[in-house]
Amino acid sequence: MNRVVARFRDGTMVKGSTSDFVPAKELFHVAPADALKGTKPTAVSVKDLKAIFFVKDFAGRPDYTPSNEFEGDKTPVGRKIKVVFADGETIVGTTQAYQPGRPGFFMVPADQAGNIERCYVVSAATTEITLL
Repeated sequence: MNRVVARFRDGTMVKGSTSDFVPAKELFHVAPADALKGTKPTAVSVKDLKAIFFVKDFAGRPDYTPSNEFEGDKTPVGRKIKVVFADGETIVGTTQAYQPGRPGFFMVPADQAGNIERCYVVSAATTEITLL
């Protein structure tokens, strides 16, 4: 099971666990973190999303200020990339799978101290994608 925060284009989100997210599929399921035992997972349509964030924990660190800078001398794996979402949020990181025209791609944020381990960016929810 993967801990995820599915963020929708309308600003809403679902925090929970998923075991069936596959980029090539249009639908996956999230078992909400705060749901009662036995509750059916929520069906999530990828086309309605901004991104799927695979997180270290659900609480995060509200007092933490995220960074879009790479750490010192550490060489990142993959190509450096900058993503600007339609809502104005910007994430810088690395990717091994970005290709223009595809519906989405995985990336690892530059900020390794943050709560996001990796994310799947929905290309239609972006205004700018730049390889650095």
